[in-house]
Amino acid sequence: MIEPRVAVYPPAEDGGRRVRVGSHFLGIAYTVLDVVEFLRQAGFEDVEREDVTDTGWVEWQGGGPDVWEC
Repeated sequence: MIEPRVAVYPPAEDGGRRVRVGSHFLGIAYTVLDVVEFLRQAGFEDVEREDVTDTGWVEWQGGGPDVWEC
């Protein structure tokens, strides 16, 4: 699998985190599984939870995958 450049931004007041692949906005995630689903919809069909939590190709800004509150 080609590793996309994925950025998950810091949580907003409602706990949502913006998700981008490169310059493309994918949506607002409220859980790790939302991030996985956004990536699948973007064409990365083999992405699993561990792919976004345990690899270096997802840049978690403002806290890791366990941080959903500001």
